[in-house]
Amino acid sequence: MVTPSDLTASALALWYVAPKVAEIRPANLSTLAADHCRIDTIFSAVSRGTESLIYNGEVPDSEFDRMAAPLMGGQLPFPVAYGYCNVGRVTDGPSDWLQKTVFSLGPHQTVFDAPVAMLAEVPANVPASRAVLAANMETALNAVWTGKPGPADRVAIIGGGVVGLLVAYLCSRMPGAEVALVDPVREREIICRELGIRYAANTTDLENCDVVFHASGHQSGLQDALSVAGNEACIVELSWYGNRTVTIELGGTFHSQQLRLQSCQVGHIEQTHQPRWSYNRRLRAALNLLADPRLDRLLEPAVNFHELPQQIPNILGPGQARLCQVIAYP
Repeated sequence: MVTPSDLTASALALWYVAPKVAEIRPANLSTLAADHCRIDTIFSAVSRGTESLIYNGEVPDSEFDRMAAPLMGGQLPFPVAYGYCNVGRVTDGPSDWLQKTVFSLGPHQTVFDAPVAMLAEVPANVPASRAVLAANMETALNAVWTGKPGPADRVAIIGGGVVGLLVAYLCSRMPGAEVALVDPVREREIICRELGIRYAANTTDLENCDVVFHASGHQSGLQDALSVAGNEACIVELSWYGNRTVTIELGGTFHSQQLRLQSCQVGHIEQTHQPRWSYNRRLRAALNLLADPRLDRLLEPAVNFHELPQQIPNILGPGQARLCQVIAYP
């Protein structure tokens, strides 16, 4: 008897083929392996931070292995089918996974295979379109673990992209916390108001913060983060600059205040949680944290998958103020 997993299936995927060049290419799927699921993509999302570096060819040679997404096609720098915000429906695989809606670190591809261990079921109270935020929420959750803000702390987030907004959202839920998000894009003020977060266009009125998160992607933002940190405060650096050189001033009060500049990357689980948390547990927690309908404000109107090669320059181009760009699959 021939089963669906015995057949070769065809798929389409978005490939970054050269700096600032993307195209859709066919992909053939082999026989489904044991303990794997075949997934029809419903939505995926473009990460403006990481994917813009890939799209622009700005990933350092030394980081090719560490930057590789678990299910990507090809090899960095080019050509590569890259992506890690995928929500789809299981059509083949172990019976207890069939027809479930799942999140995985899958690429922008119409159909793909993934090991069961990498999947997390999307909760019933989280729409599939909002579930694409799970990877960003994981990053934000890990950042909060790293910075360790507490109740009544004064917390600043420099940079109002998706990750910055999600960090601010999580911190604002702590009792008595004074949370401010700093971003020059005035549209962020409306979103902050809806999420119950104080908005500031600049750092003029901020000082003596207990914890500062930097997520702007610009060295000027990191300098601002240092300037508002209080005595012995922690500055959590969430921006990744690829092969760009970053210059900041470490004079002034940096040493006298004994400031601590701490990098944070979602590829690692914060050491305070490593003894108890797996990557899958963290992913499931991130999905559960997306139950708030207000988080739909972080989603841009969906772009059709087949239009991606033409839309990517607008999505990842310089000067864009887009948040999470959703891609819909026909």
